[in-house]
Amino acid sequence: MDLAALTSEVDELLVDADAALARDYPGERPGRQPVHTLYLPADRFHAASVHELGREAQRVLLEHGEEFQTLVGGDDDLLIRVLAKLDSEPVEDLRIDFEDGYGVHAGDEEDAAAEAAGRALASALEAGGASPFTGIRIRSFERATRDRALRTLVRFLEALGHVPDDFVVTLPKVTSVEQVAAMVLACKRIDEGLAGRLRFEVQVETPQSVVGPDGRVLLAPMARAGGDRLTAFHYGTYDYSAACGISAGEQSLEHPAADHAKALMQVAAAGTGVRLSDGSTNRLPLGDQLVPGWQEHLRLVRRSLERGFYQGWDLHPAQLPTRFAATYAFFREGFPAAAERLQTYVAHADSTVLDEPATARALSDFVVRGLDCGALDQTEVTEATGLDRPALLRMADRPEEA
Repeated sequence: MDLAALTSEVDELLVDADAALARDYPGERPGRQPVHTLYLPADRFHAASVHELGREAQRVLLEHGEEFQTLVGGDDDLLIRVLAKLDSEPVEDLRIDFEDGYGVHAGDEEDAAAEAAGRALASALEAGGASPFTGIRIRSFERATRDRALRTLVRFLEALGHVPDDFVVTLPKVTSVEQVAAMVLACKRIDEGLAGRLRFEVQVETPQSVVGPDGRVLLAPMARAGGDRLTAFHYGTYDYSAACGISAGEQSLEHPAADHAKALMQVAAAGTGVRLSDGSTNRLPLGDQLVPGWQEHLRLVRRSLERGFYQGWDLHPAQLPTRFAATYAFFREGFPAAAERLQTYVAHADSTVLDEPATARALSDFVVRGLDCGALDQTEVTEATGLDRPALLRMADRPEEA
């Protein structure tokens, strides 16, 4: 048999499929993914908001440290790490909200709020007081709110003066692939007058964003339509639940309907560079509901992490201590086993667990995520695995950092 001729024939047959695979599944998006998005109504945002949110979270934690310690099993190291996080980086990703959280305002009022928020973010960035990741949520691209959404976005960005790194626009209540394509067009046009490159995320909070009228799952076509401007799919707990007819008392990010939507998001996004974020819980840890609210938030954040959703939405600064506590506990508890398996894999040593390259990638990705959020320190990681950060990134098949 002429093996060279056969190989050439197979290559020719698969050339289009090879190109489509490279185009549609480019792999992990470079850089760090925030562990949460904290949303703040636009009329409450100002240049010192991140600092104030951190101080409020610290105050609640210090005033109720005994209850918190009980919930996290008396882990002093975890408490110290959470307090340090709230002091140095209390909010990883802040979303300035011009949608549901902002409510209905007169046109001139929203114009003024958009401009004020843009100037405030510019001041925060200049002073070093902004969160590492930031963005705004505009109104939807449904006909009734489309003009308002674009007007707010343009006024905000013109006041801000440029598109910062790690800035995204949240497009809510998406109901068609065409709306995603329209957002790409809007980003291109807005880019023409600003320094930087505008990107956006889709909030999956309507049944139409998951399944179209012909029964097709639309998330994959949305990912393709968004191209490299689409950064993530974010699940919207309460809009999606209500649209599915779930009663208010049963609406939750752990409802079977929520898990179904998120499983489809996960499959559609895999390999595309589109990241995933879980939704929020509206049970706030306030007053006599502080401990029950903390307890539920700890459980739900852990649940999301275990299911491969490494980001979620928070609605109040009192949720920040439990967001970081649940996240840090997840990575720190899983690290010893991950480190041992990585060390064994790299050394090709005998083990009772036979890890394949795909599992080694997942183990490395786990460690990198732990490092990114502050749950793990590079010194302890290198000591336990023998791997530095560049080696971990290569094993995780992540793009090299600049």
